Amino acid sequence: MIIKIGCCGWCESQERYFRDFGVIEIQEAFYQIPRVERVRRWREKAPEDFEFTLKASQLITHHPSSPTYRRLKEELKDRRYGSFQPSKGVFEAWERTREIAKILNVNVIIFQSPSSFRPTQENKENMREFFDKIKRKEFICAWEPRGDWERGEIKDLCDSLDLVHCTDPFKETPVSGGINYFRLHGKPGYNLRYDYTEKDLRELKKFCDKEENYVFFNNLSMLKDAKNFREMMK
Repeated sequence: MIIKIGCCGWCESQERYFRDFGVIEIQEAFYQIPRVERVRRWREKAPEDFEFTLKASQLITHHPSSPTYRRLKEELKDRRYGSFQPSKGVFEAWERTREIAKILNVNVIIFQSPSSFRPTQENKENMREFFDKIKRKEFICAWEPRGDWERGEIKDLCDSLDLVHCTDPFKETPVSGGINYFRLHGKPGYNLRYDYTEKDLRELKKFCDKEENYVFFNNLSMLKDAKNFREMMK
């Protein structure tokens, strides 16, 4: 069993992070897809066996009304973004995300949908069309749904579209996928100020029950918590 531990973003200098961990989730790509030259430098600086995962652009998953768009640094070229809509803008955002992923030699790309993305027939059809059309054979695609999705609906989409169900295991266990991809946002609920206790980390270890497990901390104390969990795994 392999447990890969890291943080959602650069929480310390890159040089130090490369020494401390073997994997990182590039979360900033969600807000603004980084420039190719910058991404190439990351890959060149990183050890050969260091692994990147990538959070897909918000242009694919979130509507422009989302407050997350405040961090977008480019002008929108299309009126239809978000909800996996079959629009030119969404598919262009995917191609740019895919380009970055290929440079970083990414294995897993995570798609996080907002709570406003509800289990309507239109949204489900959009997801099916999007994942059926895009080129993604070289990646594992994980989906982190939020909102009032029933577990059966999530399993149906993940199974039929070959998606890994990404969860915070303290809130929900995954229903589909050959690997575990965990993103920890604090307890209880979504509490970024939460510090994970030793008891929490022992429980987290029990959740890692598949051959390959990704565990990413996404709280304010992510660096400390990730290091503590890493030490527990030794």
